[in-house]
Amino acid sequence: MTRNVFRLPDLGEGLTEAEIVDWKVAVGDTVEIDQIVVEVETAKAAVEVPVPYAGTVLSLHAPAGTVLSVGEPLIEVGPADGPADGAGDAEDPAAARYREEERAGSGNVLIGYGTGHARTGRRRRGGSRPAPAPAERTPGVPHAPRVISPLVRRIAQEHGLDLAAVSPTGPRGVILRRDVERAVADRATASVGGGAEAASGAAEPMAGTAETVAGTAATAPGASESAPLRTERIPLRGVRRAVADKLSRSRTEIPDATTWVDADATGLLAVKDALRRDRPELGIGLLALLARICVAGLRRFPELNSSVDTERAEIVRHGHVNLGFAAQTDRGLVVPVVRDAHLMTTAQLAAELTRLTGLARAGTLPPAALTGGTFTLNNYGVFGVDGSTPIINHPEAALLGVGRIVDRPWVVDGAVVPRKVSQLSFTFDHRVCDGGAAGGFLRFVADCVENPAVLLAHV
Repeated sequence: MTRNVFRLPDLGEGLTEAEIVDWKVAVGDTVEIDQIVVEVETAKAAVEVPVPYAGTVLSLHAPAGTVLSVGEPLIEVGPADGPADGAGDAEDPAAARYREEERAGSGNVLIGYGTGHARTGRRRRGGSRPAPAPAERTPGVPHAPRVISPLVRRIAQEHGLDLAAVSPTGPRGVILRRDVERAVADRATASVGGGAEAASGAAEPMAGTAETVAGTAATAPGASESAPLRTERIPLRGVRRAVADKLSRSRTEIPDATTWVDADATGLLAVKDALRRDRPELGIGLLALLARICVAGLRRFPELNSSVDTERAEIVRHGHVNLGFAAQTDRGLVVPVVRDAHLMTTAQLAAELTRLTGLARAGTLPPAALTGGTFTLNNYGVFGVDGSTPIINHPEAALLGVGRIVDRPWVVDGAVVPRKVSQLSFTFDHRVCDGGAAGGFLRFVADCVENPAVLLAHV
């Protein structure tokens, strides 16, 4: 009997290990090539892993909660039907391609194992018949949806979603997690009454986070007072471990400095409100406006859009702006990256911020969306705090933090009046520039916040 051991594949992006979150199959189940068999969590994202073999599951090599290194045994698959003598010894083409890609470090092993070609005529070992193609839907005839993952079924059940109405995008018509999440999102959009209203509601990617955090903060003291104290040991894994490693490296390697200034954000809020009122379909919120200001500031001060190559003793000034932004999720703090932000309009920035925030909260951000940033924007004001000394997102050279916007007394034309004021904090790598450039950038940002018309001269 041919027994195929599938090992944890090369996950790409420099990742070397992953934690098993949920097995989608059990010993004795029959699996098809490219079927999702396990969900793992890396330091950057949750990933559903397909298997490059077809047959019967003989063993699962590790239970949920286990951390495996790349190359360690994951699952073992044997023929679905007992093969005749000598049958099934030939290596499956998909498995051969998988091993070739893994050795090459292509990172493609999680994306169908290269099986998008020559699928016709592929047979299981032992002479079993080809996997059936998805049945055609006949009008008026009930169609049983193909759902492999129990997680997908649970998500659909929690949202009261009829799986028969979900359009599948998985191999052979399998309904995947992303299909269900898209259907849930589409239904939510329809329920608020059309595109304009939906765009207005999605304009603030961090707004929901602000409300959630505020509510948690309000109840936390009472909860901690009523609960008994106890000692716990919590494994430092996944996203939490990646954050700890990156922040520790930042503090160790980067000689950072922080400067800050209070800014009257009344004008910026007026612009945001006007756009929401007059052009709601654009979905432009406060975070998108701040992102636009950051991009304009980096054009004026390119030394801050850089990183330090310590091995070559060089400062690398990037010719593009990949703007990271902090997003709080159930899995912890993540920093999705808006690639080529310098080429986008404000409306395009808003759309991409909304898209990435949705993926982050759903836990479906691909690893590539969490790497390659050149500058980070952190709106920690959603936590109800005024200021901070942010830690730079290594290997970047700078980070802008924005505190909450609150009513404060402000002097305007010699009179003290109430204004919407926010504290802006700017942390920078002192190796790439001196205080003059850092102060100039922060002052430019503050000027744009106070008088958004200033931005028109630099976009």
